[in-house]
Amino acid sequence: MMETIDAATLKTVRTARKVGRPKLAKLIGVTERQISKLESAEAGAGEIPAFQLIRISEALMVPMAVLSGEDPITEADLRPLSSACCTRCSCG
Repeated sequence: MMETIDAATLKTVRTARKVGRPKLAKLIGVTERQISKLESAEAGAGEIPAFQLIRISEALMVPMAVLSGEDPITEADLRPLSSACCTRCSCG
């Protein structure tokens, strides 16, 4: 199943969370080039497999609805990730 991800939202959240493309790529199991392509998708949205959207959501600790553009970005979505917090759970 394919899902839509908003390119501008992904880049905004990733940079606000202070997660580099290489780190995000490693966390979700894709290449840095694939992250770059997602962030520069034409028309602002790219199609990705649902499992990848889930992984990105978990890694950045942001709801999938925000990454897809369905929900607006909140102030909480733009806070840097705590260095004491892992990126695979909901701690912090």
